[in-house]
Amino acid sequence: MINQVTLVGRLTKDPELKTTAEGTPVVQISLAVSRNFRNHNGEIETDFVSCTIWRKAAENTAQYCRKGSVVGVTGRLQTRHYEKEGKRVYVTEVIAEQIRFLSTKPHVENPSSSPSSRSTPSPEPSEKKEEIPVGT
Repeated sequence: MINQVTLVGRLTKDPELKTTAEGTPVVQISLAVSRNFRNHNGEIETDFVSCTIWRKAAENTAQYCRKGSVVGVTGRLQTRHYEKEGKRVYVTEVIAEQIRFLSTKPHVENPSSSPSSRSTPSPEPSEKKEEIPVGT
């Protein structure tokens, strides 16, 4: 059986690193992915895909990515369910096996640095098609 997903999109919020009870780092992100066609109104719609990233990749994602960062995720679809207020809730998410950072880290000022040592933010990087991973 084949269960493989490849997505390229923008983070919808800053990643928040969490740790399981066993001490395993994990980040859950929502990835905004534009569809490659227009709807009947001529608009390009966006899907918001939940992704879970584990271990070192989770730590790196939390350190180097921010809201709006462009990332490529390769992984597998996974479904689960839980009970909430007596109703069964189903969740479909991507479990990341590989993540690629396709834009630079947004500028974050360090409050302990002096004004003269702060660098100015670089302009938004342009997206290049050759940076998008294809396959593994």
